[in-house]
Amino acid sequence: MRANPNSYDIDVIAWANEQARLLRAGRFDALDIEHIADEIEDVGKSAERELASRTAALLAQMLKWQYQPGGRGNSWRRTIKEQRNRVGLCIDQTPSLKADLRYPFWWSDVWSDVWSDAVAKASEATGLSEFPESCPWTFDQIMNPEFLPASPD
Repeated sequence: MRANPNSYDIDVIAWANEQARLLRAGRFDALDIEHIADEIEDVGKSAERELASRTAALLAQMLKWQYQPGGRGNSWRRTIKEQRNRVGLCIDQTPSLKADLRYPFWWSDVWSDVWSDAVAKASEATGLSEFPESCPWTFDQIMNPEFLPASPD
């Protein structure tokens, strides 16, 4: 027996188009419910990954700003602004993520990985290896367009 060319495992795009067609036609009995549920969950996970990635990029740039004051310039300032905008866009597009950002459960579950990623990016870009063990800034500071970290003492 030949595999269905619209099978989830063979061509997810063709599968998605077929599932949409079945939904619109009211053919609920023919839907691939398990994979549809997986894909819906993945949409949320994708938004979370995008937010984490953008936040890590922003934090890495802020670390560079703080620990390499000689490199500060308009280019770095623009990068920080752009990453703040992209983090903000992630939140605007998925408002349910905003609540997660202000409470310790988001930070405790995801923040550790985000911070580690930011430190790794900053280390690679600067050649430095001594950064704080945890983020010294609040989310409000990170997103504040007027805030730029001061050089360490």
